[in-house]
Formats: sequence, C-alpha cells, structure tokens
Amino acid sequence: MPNIPIDPSALNQLFFDAHTYNAWQDRPVPDELLHRLYETFRMGPTSANNCPARIVFVKSKAAKEKLQPALMEGNRAKTMAAPVTAIIGYDLRFYEKLGKLFPNAPDAASWFNKDEQTTFTNAFRNGTLQGAYLIVAARALGLDCGPMSGFDNALVDKLFFAGTNVKSNFLCNLGYGDAKGVYPRNPRLAFEEACSIA
Repeated sequence: MPNIPIDPSALNQLFFDAHTYNAWQDRPVPDELLHRLYETFRMGPTSANNCPARIVFVKSKAAKEKLQPALMEGNRAKTMAAPVTAIIGYDLRFYEKLGKLFPNAPDAASWFNKDEQTTFTNAFRNGTLQGAYLIVAARALGLDCGPMSGFDNALVDKLFFAGTNVKSNFLCNLGYGDAKGVYPRNPRLAFEEACSIA
C-alpha cells in the first residue's frame, strides 16, 4: 500500500504548532503510555538496526531529587515540575545486541567495534536519532516535550548509568504542557540558507 501524506492537523501537532514546554500541568503520565511511547519510537530506522538508545524515565520523587543536582539552575524548576524526565542515553556496547537486531549479517558487530571512535560515532549518531524519534512519537501520542541540554553529563552518568556502558546524551521533559510556559516561536532558516539541490 503506497504512503500518502498525513493530514495537515497531524503535521501541526508534530511540528508546526508544537513547542518546547517549560511549564507543566499537574497531570500524571501513566507507565502504560511510556511503554507505548517506547514501542512507537523504537520503530524508527538506525544503522543496521543497531538501536543504541537507552532511556531512563525519571518519574518518582526520589528519582527526580537524584537528578536535580546534575541540572543547570535554569533547568531545575521546570524539570522538577515535569511529570517525567527522559534521560536519553546511548550504549557504547550496542553492537553486542546485533545478533538479535540484525541477524541477516552475522558479522555486523565487526562493522561498529573496530575502534573507540567508530563505536562512539555510531552510538551517538543513532542514539540521537532515536531521541528525535522519541520527541516526535511523544507528540503523536498527545504528550508535550521539553528537550534540553544544560546538565552535567558526567554526573548523570554516575547517578543513573554507573556500572554500564551507557552515556547520557540529552534530557527531555514529558507531560501535558502549560501554555504559559511557551515562548514565542523563534525563526528558522529558509530553504536557501540551509539546503541545496544537487
């Protein structure tokens, strides 16, 4: 069945009307929705289906308090108020799961584990892609997003990924946004400034 363009209202929800939220309604996000979110965004493409993203959904009060010291001051209040904060990380040993994820190429791990730089480049690139899919999928499922940098990666890694090969990439607050925390839309580059057709 051929793909057809989705309805403009869906594009509005995903992109044109969507904003980064900095304030949140006092409305919980159920665990079942986080499971559905993962089941959705995991379907986005990655190199050789390597799926390096590893997510911690920080939801409990104790976990939020654990995260708080790693946040820059300007990000603390909004993150503590968000129903969920996703820590989007990437697994530097992602290639160990390629036997399951890419069984049609038994030697696929050797494509990615040649040296530290190759492994990092692929883990970071594809983990970042999956983080972007998470944002789009969250919006598609009716959640609002507040993606951000502005935290101490090393401290987050120590607090949430100690003893693993996972490194943090960025954070994304999730929930039901409060419009009073939305800033006016900033400009974007025009096609001619960012693109060319070769």
